Amino acid sequence: MERVIYREIKGTPQFWGLMALFGVFIAAAAYVVYYIEEHGHIVTGMNNQIVWGLPHVFAIFLIVAASGALNIASIGSVFGKTPYKPMSRLSGLLAIALLVGGLAVLVLDLGRPDRLGVAMTKFNFTSIFTWNILLYTGFIGIVGAYLYTQMARSMPAKVIKTAGIAAFVWRLVLTTGTGSIFGWLVARQAYDAAIMAPLFIVLSFAIGMAMFLLVVMGATRLTGRKFGPQLRTRLARLMAVFIAALLYFTTVQHLTNIYASEHGGIEAFILRDGGIYTFLFWGVQVILGGLIPMAILFHPTLGKQAGMVVLSSLLVVAGGFAQLYVIVIGGQAFPLQIFPGYEVSSSFYDGVVNSYTPSIWELGLGLGGVALALAVTFFGMMVLRILPNNLSDANVDPKGNA
Repeated sequence: MERVIYREIKGTPQFWGLMALFGVFIAAAAYVVYYIEEHGHIVTGMNNQIVWGLPHVFAIFLIVAASGALNIASIGSVFGKTPYKPMSRLSGLLAIALLVGGLAVLVLDLGRPDRLGVAMTKFNFTSIFTWNILLYTGFIGIVGAYLYTQMARSMPAKVIKTAGIAAFVWRLVLTTGTGSIFGWLVARQAYDAAIMAPLFIVLSFAIGMAMFLLVVMGATRLTGRKFGPQLRTRLARLMAVFIAALLYFTTVQHLTNIYASEHGGIEAFILRDGGIYTFLFWGVQVILGGLIPMAILFHPTLGKQAGMVVLSSLLVVAGGFAQLYVIVIGGQAFPLQIFPGYEVSSSFYDGVVNSYTPSIWELGLGLGGVALALAVTFFGMMVLRILPNNLSDANVDPKGNA
């Protein structure tokens, strides 16, 4: 087993082509911000009933994935699993980049990004949103310090592990805070559940691992560096475990709501009568994003093929995105129960299912956030020693344990 050596990736034509592609999406998102700033949110699909739209789904997806992307570093440093340690730097960098991309979408959708200073200087500690601002900024600082301890020369192992434990605890608190945004909203029947916090944690494990697999496989292929098939299979099987856990928590969430009569309406809406939301739940979230990738990854042959791992990771990403779409937008589409036990109707759409159609402007802004996260990641690998020269099975894990 040779010593793990980290090297910057070279600025090859393929690399700059990829960065140019990211730049196109980022530039498009910048134009979207300008266009919405000039014309207002009326050009989007959002309205008085659906106030959180597609950009918020993108933002929450990236924020939750950021927490999950740190899994590899946590497993290596906190739990001492040697095969994961060479990938810890990339894990930390990707976590920061995903969070930056998510926050960029969130801030630019405000309509008045210049008023961000108010949110950062005037704190209302009775609001969960204020807590999350501190959690997000703290995450970037702590993971950044953790990344520094890994890259600094002659840094004691005890210091690295301490920083890793701090990052591990903070990421759990961060995802708990994000899930609690919904879990503590008692006015919405689709939310208002303590299980939302652990559900978001498990969701972060699944989509964060999927994003990490796609990035590490893409980076090693782009640079011609080795990525051992056994190591890849190990990560893929771990993702399959996370998928199973996510399906379990999702089942518990809906069974709990079905048991409580006050949530019967929203459950019938999501599981049976919700149209696009029902399709996204069963077709994309459960089947395409859950059962199919789990079956592939646990298969003794298919789960070891690089193409199948990439396909499974993409399906998990799609399933996680669909789950957040159903939670965020489907939860708002179902009418508020202002007077339980009574039918309510008015000229202000009370008592009816709210309609929402995402606009191209919202999609452009969301994709720009994803492109920004990936651009930061790959640019970071070019200027910093993040990616190991050799991730072969013999070098990372001499015993060859899959």
